[in-house]
Amino acid sequence: MSAAQSDMLRWRVILPFVLTGTIWGSTWFVITGQIDGVPAAWSVFYRFALATPALFLVATLMRRRLRLNRSEQLLAVGVGLAQFSGNFLFVYHSELYVTSGVVAMMFALLMVPNAVFARVFLGERVQGGFVLGSAVAIVGVSFLLWHEWQANPDAGVIGGNVGLGIMLAIVGILAASVANVIQANPTGRGVPMVSLLAWAMLYGTLFDLGFAWVTAGPPPVPGGASYWGGIVYLALVGSVVTFPLHYNLVREIGAGRTAYNSIITISVAMLLSTLFEGYRWTWLTATGMGLALLGMVLALRARRQKGVQVQQSASLRHPIDDSAAD
Repeated sequence: MSAAQSDMLRWRVILPFVLTGTIWGSTWFVITGQIDGVPAAWSVFYRFALATPALFLVATLMRRRLRLNRSEQLLAVGVGLAQFSGNFLFVYHSELYVTSGVVAMMFALLMVPNAVFARVFLGERVQGGFVLGSAVAIVGVSFLLWHEWQANPDAGVIGGNVGLGIMLAIVGILAASVANVIQANPTGRGVPMVSLLAWAMLYGTLFDLGFAWVTAGPPPVPGGASYWGGIVYLALVGSVVTFPLHYNLVREIGAGRTAYNSIITISVAMLLSTLFEGYRWTWLTATGMGLALLGMVLALRARRQKGVQVQQSASLRHPIDDSAAD
């Protein structure tokens, strides 16, 4: 047994590996309870209004520096607007029209724009195996989207415009990818990750507040315990708890192997959609799921470049998820 395989079998690796993948997989479904009867923009704001001070607290407990210089603060603004505003606002709105598990599957393709943007702006090379794996994954996800398009538009979703939901998800993926690539520049590498995320989340939350007020009016105050329970889960468990676990995994086993927990994320998201959103499996969707997972494995095996790989694993499911966000 190789040293790498031995590392993967340790409980200090297995437990956070499975836990982060499972939590992030569940967040996609929890979001559906946040947008049923409540403006999506306000739900995004409530989530990060709670998560932001908690993330600053985590950075303090981890003894990471919180004082950023001007260029670092400007980077945090850019990351915050792209990740915690653009990405999540588009994702929440996309789930009004598309089954949450399928949106999660779409976010599995985040690696594709990550690679393209990293090639254009950071000069990182793209390996042939990554291109092949990505192509297979795209075909698989396309099968799922085709099924979603053909299915009853009101089945398992709140709205009925599947095409709009797909477009919103695509824009959310692009926003997340922009955030991933710009924080991988030299300025971003010089800032403790949890500190950069805390400041970025603060700036994103402030924008979310203004956007929600302008587009949806004064803040609503939902009375249901399940709604606020979902907010707490997404903010604290789905964001704050999983970040330290994720980055500790990156240090323990490397970014490449850590990225494989996205397989768990997608599997959990699709399972919850099947159980609670009435998602129906056919030969087309089963084939699509299989191709998507196979393509992801091929792509991740081929691509092990440190900077972008860390971020694409973190963003899937909503963690930065991400968001997949996260």
